[in-house]
Amino acid sequence: MQIFDRAKRIAAAGVLAGFLILGGCGQQTTTSGPPQGGPPEVAVVTVQPKRLVITTELTGRTSANLVAEVRPQVGGIIQKRLFVEGSDVKAGQVLFRIDTAPFQAALDNAKAALSRSEANLSAIRLKADRFRELLVDKAVSQQDYDDAAAALKQTEADIQYWKATVETARINLGYTSITAPISGRIGRSNVTEGALVAAYQPVALATIQQLNPMYVDVPQSTTELLRLRRRLEEGRLNHNGKIRNKVLLLLEDNTKYPLEGALQFRDVTVDPTTGSVLLRVIFPNPKGVLLPGMFVRAVVEEGVNERALLIPQQAVSRNQKGDPLALIVDAGGKVQQRMLSLDRAIGDSWLVSSGIAPGDKVIVEGIQKVKPGASVKVVLLEDGGGKNSEGRKKAAPLSAKSN
Repeated sequence: MQIFDRAKRIAAAGVLAGFLILGGCGQQTTTSGPPQGGPPEVAVVTVQPKRLVITTELTGRTSANLVAEVRPQVGGIIQKRLFVEGSDVKAGQVLFRIDTAPFQAALDNAKAALSRSEANLSAIRLKADRFRELLVDKAVSQQDYDDAAAALKQTEADIQYWKATVETARINLGYTSITAPISGRIGRSNVTEGALVAAYQPVALATIQQLNPMYVDVPQSTTELLRLRRRLEEGRLNHNGKIRNKVLLLLEDNTKYPLEGALQFRDVTVDPTTGSVLLRVIFPNPKGVLLPGMFVRAVVEEGVNERALLIPQQAVSRNQKGDPLALIVDAGGKVQQRMLSLDRAIGDSWLVSSGIAPGDKVIVEGIQKVKPGASVKVVLLEDGGGKNSEGRKKAAPLSAKSN
C-alpha cells in the first residue's frame, strides 16, 4: 500500500514539472519576438496659394419685372371676355368689354346740352353788343347792359362746361373697353361674363406679368456685407478694377440655369425684422423657364482672392470649445498642432484665413494615430486633398529637405 502511494506522488510531481517547463518555454517564445514597427504613417497635402473667385450663395425668389393688375375704371356689367387665360397679350389689347348703353346715353346728353348752349351764344352776344352801343347814347340803362354782358359770360361758361362733360362722357365710354396696360402673360380671370364690376374695385379682374427679363430678389445679411467690405479693405479680395456683377442661378431641382444674370442694385435700407438688405438680380428669360414666386439660389461673385489657402475639410478637427484646428508635419518629421481661422467652405475644402502658411504639410489621413510632438512617416497627396494620378507616393520620413 505504501509503495502504491509513493508511485502516485512521483507521477503527480512529474506532471507538475512538465507544466512548469512548458510555461517557461511559452514565456520565452513571447518575449523573444521581433520589435514593434517604426513611426505611424500619415497622408498629407502641401498647402499652396491659389487664385480663387469668391462667391456667395443666397436664397431668394423670382418676381416679374413688370406687374399690372387690371381693374375697371367705370362700373357696369361685363359683356365679353376677349382673351384666353394664361396667354400672352399685347399692350392696348382689349381684355373685357362693359355694357356701353348708359355711357353712350350720357355722351349723347352732354353733346345735346353743348349744342343748346352754342346755339344761344350767338343771340346773347349780339344782344350784349347792341346794349353796349345803346348805352353810349343813354338809350338803355347800365343795369340792362350789365345783365346782357353777364348772360353772355354765363353762356360762354356753359359751353366750356358742356365741352368738358362731353369729353368726360367720351372717356368713360372708352373705359368700357378694358385694355391691357402692358405686354406680358395674363393669368386667370377673376370675373365671368355677366358679372357686375365697380370702378377701381379692390379685386383685380386679371393680372398681367412680364416674364422676360425676370427679377430675382435675394436678401443678404448685414453681417456678411460688413465682412465683405472688411475683406476688400484688408486686400484679401479685389475686383480687378471692375464691379463684379455676374450672377449664376440654381433652380429648385438643383439644376443650373443656363443664362447668367447681372446684379442690378443693392438696397440701401436694412430690413429691421431680418437684419438684411435686398439684392436684385435681373435674368433673361426668353423661354419662360423662370416663373414668378419660384424658390432659387443665386451665386453672387464677390471678388477674387489671389492667394487663397485651401485644405480638405477632413483635415480639420475641433477642440472641446469647438475651435477649428489642424495637424501639420514640420521639417523635422514631427507633428504640430495649428489653430485655424476659417472663412467658408469651398466645395469639399475649407478656405483658411489664418493658422497655416504656404508650404505647410497638413495631415489629412491618420489624424487619430498621432499626437502633437510625435514623429511620423508621410504619404504625399495631391494639393487640395485629392490623390494624384500616380496614387500615393512611397512612404518615407520627412526630412529638412522636403518641399
